[in-house]
Amino acid sequence: MATASVSSTDDIRDRALAALAHCGAELAAFKGDALAARTPVTGDDLFGLRADSPADVDRAVEAARTAFRTWRTTPAPVRGALVKRLGELLAEHQHDLADLVTIEAGKIRSEALGEVREMIDICDFAVGLSRQLYGRTMPSERPGHRLMETWHPLGVVGVITAFNFPVAVWAWNTAVALVCGDTVVWKPSELTPLTALACSALLDRAAADTGAPAHLNQVVLGGYGTGERLVDSPHVPLVSATGSTRMGRAVGPRLAARFARSILELGGNNAAVVTPSADLDLTVGAAVFAAAGTAGQRCTTLRRLIVHEDVAETVVERLTRAYRRLPVGDPFQDGTLVGPLVNEASYARMREGLDRATAEGGTLVVGGERELTTAAPRASYVRPALVRMPAQTAVVREETFAPVLYVLTYRDLDEAIHLHNDVPQGLSSGIFTSDQSEAERFLAADGADCGIVNVNIGTSGAEIGGAFGGEKETGGGRESGSDAWRAYMRRATNTVNYSGRVALAQGVDFSQ
Repeated sequence: MATASVSSTDDIRDRALAALAHCGAELAAFKGDALAARTPVTGDDLFGLRADSPADVDRAVEAARTAFRTWRTTPAPVRGALVKRLGELLAEHQHDLADLVTIEAGKIRSEALGEVREMIDICDFAVGLSRQLYGRTMPSERPGHRLMETWHPLGVVGVITAFNFPVAVWAWNTAVALVCGDTVVWKPSELTPLTALACSALLDRAAADTGAPAHLNQVVLGGYGTGERLVDSPHVPLVSATGSTRMGRAVGPRLAARFARSILELGGNNAAVVTPSADLDLTVGAAVFAAAGTAGQRCTTLRRLIVHEDVAETVVERLTRAYRRLPVGDPFQDGTLVGPLVNEASYARMREGLDRATAEGGTLVVGGERELTTAAPRASYVRPALVRMPAQTAVVREETFAPVLYVLTYRDLDEAIHLHNDVPQGLSSGIFTSDQSEAERFLAADGADCGIVNVNIGTSGAEIGGAFGGEKETGGGRESGSDAWRAYMRRATNTVNYSGRVALAQGVDFSQ
């Protein structure tokens, strides 16, 4: 089913202006005609914005670099106080930020608020981290010597974010980078510039409230060329980039050529295995959210469901009923579960994927049709699609960034794990089972080959306490929790000689 109408563009424009004003973002300073702030809710442009020139990017990097010289020697718990204040402001303005996320990314209200909640949570995590940037002491082989590690701020961190998580991914990087003593230059997706302006304004306010240096976070607006300039800057030792595998193939070599570090969060072709012992109520509920949430536009979206042949018919039947009932429509309206695709190009890629799937022997069970074409003719609302595939064909091995779920079948767990791993991507995975041995097999070294491996949980919805990232063509980077902070710092191995004599390692004798 679909809602009958959508919000008007004028109402959305007014809502955006109010949210920006509440957050302290001055839109007039960014007015121009190079970029369009657009809403997928109606498919209309909202405001014209400027794009930053290469010289503007260089100035932003230099401003962050200047701030870094002060920030790096600020005690880490004091740096944590800034992030604590940022978290407070994010909580105070969570509804404003959620409005902007819905306006620019098309997320339903609960998902938009959930993304802002991730920002608040990572600030909490980072504040605690500011007192836990631990080194270690190791035993020295030389008497009268102390051997230890220390961790130091790295420098300016470039952050390039995608439209589907326009604020959370910036926060994952920025909250941790700031407590590590780094500064940030943020290049948001050209599809979601307004959220970036609002977040940056709140961080500037937090810095002013806590007496932190200005220019700790700089925003640069633009497209490919803007990101390219940031990636190539010799004064940016680390770039964290989220986007497609194609983007990663461009960014990675450029950073490697100048020996810079990278955190790459790229494509995901995520799968879940459904065993005969699975709780099907739990499985179907988790699978529908993982596959259809955010209109299939998450890097962790469930794209392949590998179901044991004994339960395949039942699972497909239950998924079909659920897909037909999914409320598709205006993400601002209560009850909507599936909002719009971000633009028409996304819908075209979805249709291309479905056409290829049927050409490769698949059967479209449900979905794929456009919705609300009268109420919002310039928007791209679509019913999530469920496709049965006879094998893991070429199209199944690719990531179609849209709500398309391919269902495959298997006979034994080894076959299921092989199907699961036989794709180029390696971000998130899951298994639904009531058999402990099946769960342990999936978690083992020869089980799922992804960076995130779940049991009786869908592929999306990662918590900030764990490191987020994947393997293979997903890029191998890690953000957010656990020890991901180490990527934002440089390690020094220190030896202190307090013996009063020269004692060389490995027994070397250089005496005369």
